[in-house]
Amino acid sequence: MKTFDEEIKSGLVWMPELGMGRYPVPEQRPYDDGYFARYREMADTQLGHELTAARIRLVGRHYGSGPVLDVGIGAGQFVEARPNTQGFDVNPAGLAWLQQRGQWADLYADRYPVLTFWDSLEHIDRPDIAVGKAEEWVFVSVPLFESGDDILRSKHFRPDEHIWYWTREGLVNWFKEQGFALAEGNDIETQLGREGIGSYAFFRV
Repeated sequence: MKTFDEEIKSGLVWMPELGMGRYPVPEQRPYDDGYFARYREMADTQLGHELTAARIRLVGRHYGSGPVLDVGIGAGQFVEARPNTQGFDVNPAGLAWLQQRGQWADLYADRYPVLTFWDSLEHIDRPDIAVGKAEEWVFVSVPLFESGDDILRSKHFRPDEHIWYWTREGLVNWFKEQGFALAEGNDIETQLGREGIGSYAFFRV
């Protein structure tokens, strides 16, 4: 039993009945100046610009141009490109960037009409608390998987960053447990060239 008990604490736990898995990412994570700079480079490409535009259109279809808090800003490309948008990030480089622009907001200090999580929900220790700060809408892009084996084979299995893993059905059901219903799901980011990414709009019910 020793090996099993150790693996439960330190390895991937996948629950097919929930369509959801968890990996115990260490407290020390690679969020620093280099991380921010790397994502700035990726954002400033044709694919990066197309992804940002697709995300802005997704929000616009369901919510319009009202205030949004982007959670986990990556390189800040969505905050830069969409007016009336603030950001929250745990990377000191991202935090400083937001504060310099006057666009920082503390996710956990208040509630917000709309939250966006572009490639960030899977990084958050308590995503239930995070999405609970949304009053109306949550928009998310996230890697999707079919099984535990699928995760282990995927480029999106990142043991130093990604805590949570979902199937499509598992993600929709998880949001239902948080009090949200699905308004739209699409694979536009996969069509644009990314691997296995789903984009979703959820509204509070």
